[in-house]
Amino acid sequence: MLFLIGFTNKSCLTLKINILKRSSTIPAIIFFSFYLLPIAIFCQLDSTSKQVIEVNINLTDKTITSINNQYKKVEEKLQNFCLNTIVRLQKQESKLRRKFYNKDSLATGSVFITANQNYEVLLQRVKNPVGDNKGVNLNEYIPRVDSLQTMFRFLDKMAGNISGLPITKIQQIHTINNTLRNMQAQLQTATNIKQLINERKQQLNELFEKHGMGKELKKINKQVYYYQAQLNEYKSLLSDPDKLAQRTISLVKDLPAFKDFMSKNSQIAQLFSIPNGYGSIDALQGLQTRAIVQQQRSQTLAGAGGNPQQYLQQQVQQAQNELNKLKDKVNKFGGSGSDMVIPEFKPNSQKTKSFWKRLEYGLNIQSQKTNTLLPTTTDIALTTGYKLNDKSTIGIGAGYKMGWGKNISNIHLTGQGVSLRSHLDIRLKGSIWISGGYEQNYQHEFTKIDQLKYLNAWQKSGLIGLTKKYKVGKKNGNLQLLWDFLSYSQVPRTQALKFRIGYGF
Repeated sequence: MLFLIGFTNKSCLTLKINILKRSSTIPAIIFFSFYLLPIAIFCQLDSTSKQVIEVNINLTDKTITSINNQYKKVEEKLQNFCLNTIVRLQKQESKLRRKFYNKDSLATGSVFITANQNYEVLLQRVKNPVGDNKGVNLNEYIPRVDSLQTMFRFLDKMAGNISGLPITKIQQIHTINNTLRNMQAQLQTATNIKQLINERKQQLNELFEKHGMGKELKKINKQVYYYQAQLNEYKSLLSDPDKLAQRTISLVKDLPAFKDFMSKNSQIAQLFSIPNGYGSIDALQGLQTRAIVQQQRSQTLAGAGGNPQQYLQQQVQQAQNELNKLKDKVNKFGGSGSDMVIPEFKPNSQKTKSFWKRLEYGLNIQSQKTNTLLPTTTDIALTTGYKLNDKSTIGIGAGYKMGWGKNISNIHLTGQGVSLRSHLDIRLKGSIWISGGYEQNYQHEFTKIDQLKYLNAWQKSGLIGLTKKYKVGKKNGNLQLLWDFLSYSQVPRTQALKFRIGYGF
């Protein structure tokens, strides 16, 4: 006899017995040890343990590894960001100390020694993160991270009370717990650095204003602003919804045991203590009912005339509009908080973005009519641009020249060469940009790559003109009219005016 055992979500245990004919029978003791004993143990588990086992079954190794790698990268980025910031601040302090010594040598020691000690303390925290869930700053509360971190802490705790879970799964949960804890510690250290440089900025402002060191003050203000903007960039990265994390949290969000654990051990629970008996009928004793609140509101708004409910809605809507305007102004300067820096310069929003996020990719097409020496051709080019700031982009590209023949009655597809390009775009006004570029064009058919090595066969092009950028759905498009001022010296000579149609990816 062969017993096949399966577990389902609806029942404790489904026992399917398929009787197969065999030449020998299974001894009773083996049957009990390998089949009935595990059944008995599983049936004795409470409902919470069974639910946790089901969660661990649905939570695949691939999912845990993917989430761990995702937050490990953020942790490493935060660590490098904090290390580079502290090192840069220490170098800046050394320069300021030398300059300030010439102004006031007696005050130099008290001004700079304590600051350097504070930097060293933060430097050690960055190198040796010790994550915990105590003393969490409300400004750094990120709901998605809190839910995910609390979920894995819950599974970690429950795994220790349940026997039979795979060791590899338990180790993976331990690993991701450490990753999330260290990432939270790095984020808190980054916040501490922000608080320190803001305090430092205020101290130096008072001293430098007395000694006419306005240039140094501007540098400090600029550095403080970009630090906060970069930190906000990391926070937004952590706050963005992630489908994988959302699906993972959905596995436990409805478990009563997890809800209870969340209410006592999450960051939000430590920020706002939840009273005992929250949500029960006893907790509602002594509170005003909805009818009493509506009656008091009507009495208060009776003097407004007309419909008190409508009057209240109008006032709330007006207040909401004012708050939205204020929020837009705050976001314009890079975030929120009482220590937010309002820049005294026009900030570059690209400066806080990573190298890859500052790249833009495009494709453009250009056609050239036939002449006595060249057939009709179409240039198809791929370009990559790097945003220096919000108003200028520099880039490179490469193109392929496709020949169509002499005329419509003599169509013949041929490869007519290649091109290497560089470009610079500067915003003129609105969607109009000034564009310039330098190109090298190989205007001959070739069958081998070695033929492209002859530099004398390449023609030079110098371009200047205008670009009109526009939207095509979610993609960007552009129209270019360029003048090749080097075309007059080319042999064979190409068109001086070039019209290109481009699309951005």
